[in-house]
Amino acid sequence: MTLVADPLARSAPPSRGWSLPLRYALREMRGGLNGFYVFIACIALGVMAIAGVGSVAASLGEGLAREGRTLLGGDVAFSLIQREATPQELGYLRDRAPVSVAASMRGMARTAEGASALVEIKAVDSLYPMLGELKLDPPLPLADVLAKRDGAFGAAADAAFLARLDLKIGDRVSVGSAAFQIRSVVASEPDKLAGNPGFGPRFLISEDALRATQLLQPGSLVRWIYRVRLPDNRADDKAAQDFADATRAALPQAGWEIRSRGNASPQLERTITRFTQFLTLVGLAALLVGGVGVANAVKSHIDRRRDVIASLKALGATGRDVFAIYLTQVLVLATIGSLIGLALGAALPFLIVGAFGTLLPLPVVAALHPGELILSLVYGLLTALAFGLWPLAQVRDVPVATLFREAATADAHRPSLRHIVWIGAVIALLLAVVIGLAYDKRVAIAFVVAAVLVFLLLRGVAAGLMAIARRLPRSRITMLRLAIANIHRPGALTPSVVLSLGLGLSVLVTIAQIDGNLRRQFLAALPERAPTFFFIDIPSSETEQFGAFLKQAAPNATVEDVPMLRGRIVAARGVRAEDLKPGQDAEWVLQSDRGLTYAAEMPPGSKVVEGHWWPKDYDGKPLVSFEKKLADGLGLKIGDEVTVNVLGRELTATISNLRSVDWQSLGINFVLVFSPNTFRGAPHTHIATLTEHGSTTESDAALIKQVADRFPMVTSVRVREALETVGGVVGNLALAVRGASSVTLISAILVLGGALAAGHRHRVYDAVILKTLGATRGRLIGAFALEYMMIGLATAVFGVIAGSAAAWLIVTRLMSLSFAWQAGSAAGVVVAALVVTVGLGLVGTLLALNQKPASVLRNL
Repeated sequence: MTLVADPLARSAPPSRGWSLPLRYALREMRGGLNGFYVFIACIALGVMAIAGVGSVAASLGEGLAREGRTLLGGDVAFSLIQREATPQELGYLRDRAPVSVAASMRGMARTAEGASALVEIKAVDSLYPMLGELKLDPPLPLADVLAKRDGAFGAAADAAFLARLDLKIGDRVSVGSAAFQIRSVVASEPDKLAGNPGFGPRFLISEDALRATQLLQPGSLVRWIYRVRLPDNRADDKAAQDFADATRAALPQAGWEIRSRGNASPQLERTITRFTQFLTLVGLAALLVGGVGVANAVKSHIDRRRDVIASLKALGATGRDVFAIYLTQVLVLATIGSLIGLALGAALPFLIVGAFGTLLPLPVVAALHPGELILSLVYGLLTALAFGLWPLAQVRDVPVATLFREAATADAHRPSLRHIVWIGAVIALLLAVVIGLAYDKRVAIAFVVAAVLVFLLLRGVAAGLMAIARRLPRSRITMLRLAIANIHRPGALTPSVVLSLGLGLSVLVTIAQIDGNLRRQFLAALPERAPTFFFIDIPSSETEQFGAFLKQAAPNATVEDVPMLRGRIVAARGVRAEDLKPGQDAEWVLQSDRGLTYAAEMPPGSKVVEGHWWPKDYDGKPLVSFEKKLADGLGLKIGDEVTVNVLGRELTATISNLRSVDWQSLGINFVLVFSPNTFRGAPHTHIATLTEHGSTTESDAALIKQVADRFPMVTSVRVREALETVGGVVGNLALAVRGASSVTLISAILVLGGALAAGHRHRVYDAVILKTLGATRGRLIGAFALEYMMIGLATAVFGVIAGSAAAWLIVTRLMSLSFAWQAGSAAGVVVAALVVTVGLGLVGTLLALNQKPASVLRNL
């Protein structure tokens, strides 16, 4: 040991602040960062995750804001469902600015050979697109592409549509009563992100062509969009919002859904925000796991420097001096790790744009975001302090004589009450930042509570495992006896390994179980219970004929038919929708139009939980049945009034009862079901389901062809194909979540390696003593392997139980789906945990066994 030239016994008075501790801390670090690589890597990894996610989200937010006008297709967009704007409404808009009209609906496209496919029809006028660029292949003028020639209207379609029906440019198809010639392929649409995702490929036609199809029947599910472009010198967010507010005030009964350039795609923005929060929580989980690595690294460093600390104290340094020196080291190292993480996280948007910019459908604007980077730095430093202060505080008040005793460890000394209070304050500050800056504070609080519980439970698992090992009978098998003794002996690795691996495994099991259940729901369980087909836009005048046709075409199938309208909730309890304060689980029901129906009898799959269903012959004032969870989210109860705008008219009904709904059946059900007299005389269509067990792809295709031939106005949706589409989206999300969550697992493996490295000195000592006493190399390897296997197995079992419980809560409570335990993924986690624990442990063991006994014994 080398003593310093100017010992702390002659240190300056406290007025010199942190300059002296900083000088001594940096002097001790001159020999390099050996022992702190895991510390730095853990902090860097967590900070990189948070900074990267925040930077990408901020870049995407800037892109959405900057391109909002293009994404929307104008400065303000007014949309109506099931009806066109009246001449008065359209005239009001056109008197003030240019207006482009578009309509979207689903339809069935049919070839001359009888093949058919569901398409998402988009009909546009001559002004489309007012902003941005529509890319076609081949690149022809849109007017030429959509013009009517040789008895057929022109169309541009997605490449997927051509591939599905084996078509090429120039081929003809029929939609409704009109014939179309495919003249180009839609490569990209400037306003695609602002629209709702569809189940079919795009089919772009003119407004005149849409009318020629005769799909525009009273009550058809068509959405009309009127985009307004303000003069360029007035095209800002305020002017757009002012125009929207003025239009809403001038035409209060229109029932518009209004979007301005500042919120071109609210659903996309909400999805991005929620996904960003989830990924941020994943980054925080990685930081929390890394915090264990910080604690292990600080503890190991203090353990290695005990003789130096004892010498400094013997020369007159106070506990406060020692604490300040090593706290400064922790802060310096945490800053290094955080800066590395910040650099990597800040570079992520630039890497994404550089590598995938031309492929991404989202407008990511790569830039540095100081706010996100500063927040990530705060997270990193607070995490390092929260986990590093305890081992630092333990050594502050330890007497010099104790520090010189090699057998003693700092673990035997609890920090003083004052330091415990300071540690608690730092942890409380970290938790306050996590919760206070969260988009969904309930999710953040749940995350914090779960993290605290998991840490406490992991400490309990470690303590319980050591207690069990201590009480086991003495085995006659030497390797097993040595392995059991290693689990509970003083300075055992058990607490570090359990803490290091437990949280990472819990997160991994949670993600795997959620992923497995979502796949099961969308690709396995739901198709067994779900209808085979949905049929929409059935004209009211043809409902009976269509039902009779289905009975004849599929005599063994079950057919359900209900009337359907679309409407928006505009007020509840006498309060306008925009002034209501719904719960976060219910706010979506106010954000767009909803499917509505009326019925004399309660729909299948529903159950009245409060109130009573109306009589079959009820003919009084309008009544409505509301879904129970959403009613609770809106603060509604029986007797309250709800106002909906349907076809430009506002209608008020009284809540008669609240229902629970089995949405997983995928049967026909609605949030709002009205009494039969409510919509008497209102134009509407019907929606029907057909459920046929044992149907095949061939029989389904034949039925689709028959429906398309007999009822060209009716749109057929094969449920399995729709579920596969949704399942693909879910699969991609799950893959992204799994990839992001791997950051936590990487942190866990790093921390585990750090924990094993921290105990390397003790392993060398044990191995040398045992070899000197006659233990063979093979017996020692077997004993250590058994020790790691037992610890890893206990930790893996905890991870499976904790992760499965968390997944059950998320799937059943947040997603409202059924839960089935995925044994295969759980077994995979157990095997992976054992392989990682035993593998890393044996690497350290082999290094310890390679130490020469003489050099170790000489320094005892």
